[in-house]
Amino acid sequence: MADVRFVKADTLKAKPDVTKIGFGTHFTDYMFVMDYEEGKGWYDPRIVPYEDIKVSPANTTLHYGQAIFEGCKAYRYKGNKAVVFRAKDHIARLNKSAKILDIPQVDEKLVYDALMQLIDIEKEWIPDGPGQSLYIRPFIFANDPYLGVSVSKCYKLMIILSPVAAYYAHGFAPVKIMVEDTYVRAVRGGLGAAKTPANYAASLHAGLVAHEKGYDQTLWLDGVERKYIGEVGSMNILFKIDNKIVTPELDGTILDGITRRTVLQVAKSWGYEVEERRISTDELLEAYKNGKLEEVFGSGTAAVISPVGELGSSSANTKMVFNNGKIGPFAQKMYDYIDGLHTGEVEDTFGFIDVAGQY
Repeated sequence: MADVRFVKADTLKAKPDVTKIGFGTHFTDYMFVMDYEEGKGWYDPRIVPYEDIKVSPANTTLHYGQAIFEGCKAYRYKGNKAVVFRAKDHIARLNKSAKILDIPQVDEKLVYDALMQLIDIEKEWIPDGPGQSLYIRPFIFANDPYLGVSVSKCYKLMIILSPVAAYYAHGFAPVKIMVEDTYVRAVRGGLGAAKTPANYAASLHAGLVAHEKGYDQTLWLDGVERKYIGEVGSMNILFKIDNKIVTPELDGTILDGITRRTVLQVAKSWGYEVEERRISTDELLEAYKNGKLEEVFGSGTAAVISPVGELGSSSANTKMVFNNGKIGPFAQKMYDYIDGLHTGEVEDTFGFIDVAGQY
């Protein structure tokens, strides 16, 4: 176990009723912090009381955006255990994002050990209602106190925790997605495969337009030919076509989603053929007309599985409705299975669960 310094808080906060708070609005008593300096490396890993941080007005991240983050969850598990779902995979992906943005690599074992210690300390913050969890946000940002467009020499890694309610407050239900053919989120050779703030900033305006048109989220197309499927909102997208599970290939423009990986692994174990490849809007429309496009759903940490009831175009007068706007059987089965993995109701035969502590 990594040697992580622990600074105890003088007082602890009252635990909120997670059914009455929004996502990411309340935070636990402690956070993990580690610093980096060129020539010194990462140093002083510590768990300290949660507090605001002080940065220079010339902080390089504020001006040039050299930052990355992750998002995973801790759950109350059977046998009174506090667990994290696929923690090592999330930390490894943090390093992949770091490489794309020229941020120094972290010691994955050290960060994993620190995360497990933090969750063990904060395990009483993990809510125990259906679908509830403790959201985990690791992030790294450049911390140089001067202006100048260059790779920074100083960084800060932090992990903060936030109790969250079930994503579907009013029940597991399909969403309406608008195919975005006007705006672009990412192109090959860019930042699309990194979990970095710039990707989310690039999606905000199109998301507002989609909401104005009555849609919940945006389905992105490629930035060159504008016909190949990318991501949907902040999630990966998957299709059940002619009894196969098909999803866009990892071409550098979309995130290598951990839930996406989970869906593909589980689907294969169930005997489904899985394809990761380019998917065009023309192929989708043809499959829909032929009755072969059976289900559409998104996957991500926040919602786990988000069934799509309708796909519409932002410019063309086309609309595809799936399962009469209801949840498809595959999406429902996958959601129930992964949700069961989180809590121990389903046996973890894949090694996805990391135990952080015992109640």
